[in-house]
Amino acid sequence: METKNATGIVKHIPNFITSLNVFSGSCAIVFAFSDKLHIAAICILIAAVFDFLDGLAARLLHAYSAMGKELDSLADVVSFGVAPAAIVFNLFMIHQDTYQIMFLQENSFFYFSAFIIAVFSALRLAKFNIDTRQTTSFIGMPTPANAIFWASFPLILYYNPDSFISNILVHPYVLFGLIIISSFLLISEIPMFSLKMKSFKFSENYTQYIFLILSIILFVFLNIIAIPFVILLYIITSIFFNLIIKNT
Repeated sequence: METKNATGIVKHIPNFITSLNVFSGSCAIVFAFSDKLHIAAICILIAAVFDFLDGLAARLLHAYSAMGKELDSLADVVSFGVAPAAIVFNLFMIHQDTYQIMFLQENSFFYFSAFIIAVFSALRLAKFNIDTRQTTSFIGMPTPANAIFWASFPLILYYNPDSFISNILVHPYVLFGLIIISSFLLISEIPMFSLKMKSFKFSENYTQYIFLILSIILFVFLNIIAIPFVILLYIITSIFFNLIIKNT
């Protein structure tokens, strides 16, 4: 009897961790609309940690379930779809007076383009759930990677407010252009590798190891500014090694 109870509790551990993902994402949305964008960004990063841990727990405990899969996707819509969209929307609003662009001042609906991120994140997650090709790798950019990319913006602005890149990041047209590009990448057919490794052998995980080494180098030289470049590196590395695999 005690064994059955223990097994029942163990099966719910991954779902509990996923629930923490939802909680973190919800907090991120609240902080975003409270003009505390750097805290919202930290909440998204915490949600990404929980998103990694729930999958790890499911594998270690052999606690896979249909409910867990659906809950994970719903959590990701909140934490990696709506939350980053809320951050970008508020970046538009906070810096609307920084750039005296008449079109933007007269057409505030432009700022709602931020929620295209939420829409395409939901589409990407729905596609992922029914795509049998994405068992060990991804087709299109994963929503956590996209969310971390957007979460880096308020962190860079908070810790490097006067840097050249900070001024570029908050330009409305730059934000809008990046919204379109990232939304396309979410539902694209571009193969992207997963950071999950079945072993520690370099020969079996050379893509992951090379990416991690280059990412560390970027962080050493660029500090917090490295985050969006790490996501860019992830995309480039995926495309590069996919081409090598095709050619060989």
